Amino acid sequence: MGENKIKHYLLLHFIVFIWGFTAIIGALISMDAIPLVWYRMLLAVVFIAIYFLWKKKTFKVDRMGLLKFFLTGIIIALHWVFFFTAIKVSNVSVALVMMSTGAFFTSLIEPVFFNRKINALEIFLGLLVIGGLYIIFNFESTYTLGIVYALIASFLGALFSVLNGVFIKKYTANTISFYQLFFGMVFISMYLLLTDSFSFAFFQVSFQDWIYLVVLSSICTAYAFIASVQIMKYLSPYTVMLTINLEPIYAIILALLIFGEEEQMGSTFYIGAFVVLLVVLLNGIIKNKGPLKENFLQRLSRKK
Repeated sequence: MGENKIKHYLLLHFIVFIWGFTAIIGALISMDAIPLVWYRMLLAVVFIAIYFLWKKKTFKVDRMGLLKFFLTGIIIALHWVFFFTAIKVSNVSVALVMMSTGAFFTSLIEPVFFNRKINALEIFLGLLVIGGLYIIFNFESTYTLGIVYALIASFLGALFSVLNGVFIKKYTANTISFYQLFFGMVFISMYLLLTDSFSFAFFQVSFQDWIYLVVLSSICTAYAFIASVQIMKYLSPYTVMLTINLEPIYAIILALLIFGEEEQMGSTFYIGAFVVLLVVLLNGIIKNKGPLKENFLQRLSRKK
């Protein structure tokens, strides 16, 4: 049991690393946030549909499920729009560190859907994350708009993370991912139609952007999305959301390597990032103390 849980944590960290790379690709793609998300969701739906046909999986789902996936598809679409907008108006580091507030939002939202009391420890850890963010942005007022957009994206991300934790009890990760991405794409398509945004220029995408979009939609969306929902079977939404706080750490390192001085921040930024990382590690130790101890005792008894 302990070994399996460690395996799931390692997979979760790999997914988070991919999500960190998502931010880098989002910054490299030249198009605005809304068309970027539309192309991302459209291509991801195509990739998942091909996977369904290849594995001969059914697309069938009940009407209530379709309604749930439609609503959460909208939440996911808006989450990505605000996320990529935050990157465009600030930078990768600012947008992703603000996403760390998702753990705090999840600690407030999760008890409503899972019928349990608010955990004081989770609130405390969430407040530590906010403390780290306060250190970072105490003197970074030039990024106010990016901070606001990223906070909205963080709340929406926490909301659909908790909802998927509920859905995975009844539906498969593949089904959830396909329909949520499909309905999210439909929602953005409706917006683009109503605003007359579907123009010739909209479909003029550079070759370089196509390469980035394919990577973004296949590896960073289709695969990572299905795998992250599947993880919900074994880890709580709060633990998943708190581990996602490592995303800015991974992405900041990548951004510094790729963008150089554009992503360099002051010392307070890195102090706050360290606080966030410490909270993630603390959560992992607390949540795994029981399983790790049990696994150690089992190994010890075998040696005897």
